[in-house]
Amino acid sequence: MTLYLSLGTNLGDKEHNLLFAVRKIEERIGRRVSLSSFYATAPWGFTSANGFLNAVLCVETTFLPLEILRITQEIEREMGRTRKSVDGVYTDRVIDIDLLFCLESDGTLVVQNTPELTLPHPLMLQRDFVMKPLAEIAPDTIKPAIGAVG
Repeated sequence: MTLYLSLGTNLGDKEHNLLFAVRKIEERIGRRVSLSSFYATAPWGFTSANGFLNAVLCVETTFLPLEILRITQEIEREMGRTRKSVDGVYTDRVIDIDLLFCLESDGTLVVQNTPELTLPHPLMLQRDFVMKPLAEIAPDTIKPAIGAVG
């Protein structure tokens, strides 16, 4: 399966945080296919004096989406994230790892809608900090995902 993840950080050494998260994802989830440039962005959905650094990572994996979610949340906790955003209330964070969408080996889009996880990510189209780095590394691949959420 091909997996696209959004990474963001607005606390501490932001470049280090992103690179550390990428390394942990490679170790625990799968082989890196591509990594976007790092984009400096303003906070989305809340006010903060701390700007963000964002990127999109593509990996090949054999894990199922809920397993990937568990692993990414574990990585977030290990990096110092103490709580996730709930009900649209966002806060500063050392790292945020969101699953954007997955494609089966035949290119079929994985669609999932559970209390724990919705794929494709339902807010990705509203977030330039996701769409710009995603368009950089997967300009042709995002079309099926956009159709599923748009």
